[in-house]
Amino acid sequence: MASDLTKAQNSKSSSKFSIPVLVEAAIMVALATVLSLIKVYEAPYGGSVTLISMAPIIILSLRHGCGVGLAGGFVFSIIELMIGLNNVGWVPDLCGKVLCILFDYIIPFTLLGLGGMFRKIRFFKNDKTNLIVAALLGTIAVCLIRYACHIFSGVVVWYALDLEWYADDPDHIVNRYSPFLFSAIYNGTFMIPESIATCIAVPPLAFALRKVKIPANSSGKKD
Repeated sequence: MASDLTKAQNSKSSSKFSIPVLVEAAIMVALATVLSLIKVYEAPYGGSVTLISMAPIIILSLRHGCGVGLAGGFVFSIIELMIGLNNVGWVPDLCGKVLCILFDYIIPFTLLGLGGMFRKIRFFKNDKTNLIVAALLGTIAVCLIRYACHIFSGVVVWYALDLEWYADDPDHIVNRYSPFLFSAIYNGTFMIPESIATCIAVPPLAFALRKVKIPANSSGKKD
């Protein structure tokens, strides 16, 4: 009995990360990376409004679950870190660099993979309506998580540095607000429009892609 249960668990795990799913995950990560390079607005000290670059990872999670989504999000976070290494270079101490890496890159972009957290909850009897609601709620949740991560990084890492850099400029935002307000306002300049655009785009995209199925002979039952 225990052996059968173990085999069933292994089968479910292998189907979740089957070759077709891994290929789709790779495509979504690549698409997210390309979209992240298309910048509608770039904030002066890091951060940008991109062409809904969070959407592919969120949709990946909606289609295949949070396990696959988190794996794709982690790979995406490493790529974003490589792209943004110059920003990390501005942080002088090791502790600050670690916090910057974690809360500006690894944690927020990895946790985009939680976008499918509501995919199995039945809000309505209609499956199509459920998908749209789950997509919207999941997108809102991960956007808020990413925003919170950037705010935390701004408070513990960037606020002190900006105070030093702009000590002679009393009109600069860092000299007019508390650490939390400074970080919330600055990060909000790109996170709020990025989040709004993503929340608008993800539900219809997830709905449109719902009929795209992985071949049954290449994967088992999806979670």
